[in-house]
Amino acid sequence: MIPWKLLGKARTPGEGVELCFYQRDDEFSIKVDNDEVMNSRAYGSEEALAWHACQKIASRPRASVLIGGLGMGFTLRAALNELSGDAQVAVAELMPDVVRWNRDYLGHLAGSPLDDHRVTIHESDCTQIIRSAKGSYDAIMLDVDNGPKALMLKSNGRLYSPCGLASAFAALRPKGVLTIWSSGPDGAFLRRLRQAGFDASEVRERGRGKIKKGAHHFIWVATRP
Repeated sequence: MIPWKLLGKARTPGEGVELCFYQRDDEFSIKVDNDEVMNSRAYGSEEALAWHACQKIASRPRASVLIGGLGMGFTLRAALNELSGDAQVAVAELMPDVVRWNRDYLGHLAGSPLDDHRVTIHESDCTQIIRSAKGSYDAIMLDVDNGPKALMLKSNGRLYSPCGLASAFAALRPKGVLTIWSSGPDGAFLRRLRQAGFDASEVRERGRGKIKKGAHHFIWVATRP
C-alpha cells in the first residue's frame, strides 16, 4: 500500500489545534488529532451543501453568497456551477494554510475555483463577517468544524448558538437561505433554527454523493421568510 505523505501542518489561532495535511497517490486528507475531517474522495455532501442553497437563489441578479470554510474547494465549485456569471461569492477561511494548500495542491480537484473572477477570499473568522453583515447575502453556507457540536474549536460554537443564528438571520436578505453541514443529526439544533425564525429542515446526504456507500452526513436547510 502506498504510504501517506505529510505535506504540511498548521495550528488554529487561539486554541492551537493542529491540522495535518496528507497525500497518498491522488488522494488527499486533512486530519485533526488523527481524526480525518476532510478527504478528497468523499465530497458529495459538501457539494450538496451548496446545491441546497444555490438552487433556491441562482436566478436572482447579482446574487451574493458567503461560504464559511473553504475545505478542499468542493462546496465553492458546486456553488459556482449553480450561480450566474454576475454572482459574488465570498469565502471566509480562518486558516491561511488551508487557502495555500488549495492553491498549491488541491485546486485541480475542483477545477481551480479560487481562480474564478466571482470569488473573494477572506482569511478571517466567518463569525465576524456574519455579525457585521445586515441583509447582505442571498445565501450563507457553513461547513465549519463538523457542525453544531464544534468538535475542533470551542469558539466555533458561537456560530451555532442562538446569538449566532440570529446574526445569520439578520445577514440574509428576505427569502435568503442558510445551509449548514454536519457529520451527524441534531434534533435540538433543528429546533434552535426554527426558534431563530427560520423555516428549517434536515436533509440526509451521502458523503460520497452518487456512490451508494459510505457514511451519511446531514445538512440543515433554513430559509428566512
